[in-house]
This record gives sequence, C-alpha cells and structure tokens, in this order.
Amino acid sequence: MIIDCHGHYTTAPAALEAWRRRQVEAFGTGRPAPAASELRIGDDELRESIEGNQLRLMDERGIDLTVFSPRASFMAHHVGDFTVSSAWAAICNELCHRVSAMFPERFAGAAMLPQSPGVPVASCIAELERCVRDYGFVGVNLNPDPSGGFWNSPPLTDRHWYPLYEKMVELDVPAMIHVSTSCNACFHTTGAHYLNADTTAVMQCIQGDLFADFPTLRFVIPHGGGAAPYHWGRFRGLAQEMKKPPLAQHLLKNLFFDTCVYHQPGIDLLARVIPVENILFASEMIGAVRGIDPETGHFYDDTRRYIEAAALSAEQRAQVYEGNARRVFPRLDTQLNARGRRFDPSSHSTQGARHA
Repeated sequence: MIIDCHGHYTTAPAALEAWRRRQVEAFGTGRPAPAASELRIGDDELRESIEGNQLRLMDERGIDLTVFSPRASFMAHHVGDFTVSSAWAAICNELCHRVSAMFPERFAGAAMLPQSPGVPVASCIAELERCVRDYGFVGVNLNPDPSGGFWNSPPLTDRHWYPLYEKMVELDVPAMIHVSTSCNACFHTTGAHYLNADTTAVMQCIQGDLFADFPTLRFVIPHGGGAAPYHWGRFRGLAQEMKKPPLAQHLLKNLFFDTCVYHQPGIDLLARVIPVENILFASEMIGAVRGIDPETGHFYDDTRRYIEAAALSAEQRAQVYEGNARRVFPRLDTQLNARGRRFDPSSHSTQGARHA
C-alpha cells in the first residue's frame, strides 16, 4: 500500500463554509448560533466533492489510502470561544467520518480538536474520545498555537498539555502538530505560519523532556519538519549545549516527519538527514500549493514522484510509503490487518509501477 498520512477535506461542499460564516457572525453580534441541524449536506454532495478531487488524484498518483482530517485553515481556533470551537469541530469531524464511511478502503479519519485560547486542553478530550471510539479515527491534529499566530499558549512540553497527552497515550493515537489560519499580518498562513510552527515544535521538544514523561507519545511534524532538517546541525549543537541526549535518543523515537515538501532537492535533503524510519509519505494534496511546477511540468504536491526519484532502496521506500505509517498510526494498522491488508515490504519493490 501507499499511505498518505496528511490529507485535509479542502473540497467540502460550499454549505459548510456558509454555515461557518453564520456561526461566526452570530457570535460577533450576540445572536443565537445556527444549529448543527441547519447544515444539510447530502451523501451525493459529499461523494461528488471527493470523487472528482481527492479520490481522482489518489487514483492518478497511485495512492491507496489517505489519513483525512478537517481543513487546517478552517480550524481557526482563535475565533469565538470554546462553545463555538466545539460545535465547529463536531461538524467538521462528522463530515470526515462520513467520507471515510463512504470510502472505507481509501480514507481513515483524523480528528480536529475544539481548542480555544485560554481554555484548559482537557476540554478537548471528549471530542477526541468520540472520534476515536465512535468514528474509528486513527489520529488527531493538535494546534500548538490556538491564538492564530500570537503564540500565547505554553510550549508543547509544558504540563498544560499533559491531560491531552495522557488520553492520546491511552487511546494509542499520534498527533500531527498542525496550526491553523494566521491572523497575524506578519505571518502568511501557509508560507510562514505553518513552517514556523513545524520548526518551533521541534525546538520545543528539544528544550524539554516531554518524551521521558511520555515514552510512547508520537508526534508527526508536517511539511517536512519546517526548517528542522535543513538546520539539523544547529539543532544537534543546541541540544548538546543544553546537555540533552543525542537527538536520535532525545527525539527520534517519538518525532516523525512527513514528505509534504514540494521539490526534489527538499525531499533528497530530508532523506539524507532524517532516518528513513522517521519519514512518512504525505502530500497534503489540494492544499496550500495546488499549481504545476513549470520546471517539471508536474503538480508541486505530487510528492510520490519525489520519493520515486530519491536515493532510497526498495525496502526504505516501503517503510516511507507504508511501514512507518502503520507503526505510527497503530489503529490504522489494526484496521488494515482486519481487512487482510498486511504489510508486505516486497510489494514496493517495483518502483513507480502504479504511477502515471
């Protein structure tokens, strides 16, 4: 199998955004919020939004399954209060669940949390439990900056986050560390804020000792880890000055990087610097960068092309495409095994066999 660990429902029917506008406007004016029942999206609308978009591209690019979560920029945890975020997260998660139920062989859900600035993170646990236990979701997206670019929450290593980590460990689900829309004009949402957050998350984990307290906690750092692979020597040196263990011991049993890097040199660097067992295939297709690269004639986010061209053995490629994702997302592995889809490294030995 080829598993894309980073997909968002960026093509949801327009009714979803219209309902959200009404919710935000109601909060701003003090009027009653629209009820969730007022959002009506039929199965045919959902199917159409997926079949002509994510599913079509997955088929064209030879991707078997996507870990699918609500649109990251729509999370907007800085908007409203916890009640607003709770209602919005529940709606977005339900839509992703409906998609994964329609196409169970192709999508596995990951939850959006109802985070809100200044609200204890334990308030998110009920929605996480619902998504994992009722919907069968296999992961969660965790926003380290619910303020939307002003970074007024404690670092990820702070005990502020521990109630959520305890529940993640109990449920055995990883978190993708993923911010949402930036409302700070200094930081472009996808070009700066996302990559800043990826880099910041890695540095916070270096500074703390989080994984000594939670040795089985797993984070996926998206977008290739931001600047981390490019500056791995700096991070190693800073950790050394802080008297931390070597990064392979301090971080890499718990921290993983995806391949949402949109050019070949970036993927080549990632594969040289970060151990292969810490790299998960991902594309974030129909996401931040949707155009065609004039230098290659292919879509920037067709990341499988980069993996095929990277200096990886067949066994290493199998780990990136499938083995690592099944290890980091054990609930996904359980679901696949139950369907008779067991991990077979030899199935990846023919490079590009299914790739158009």
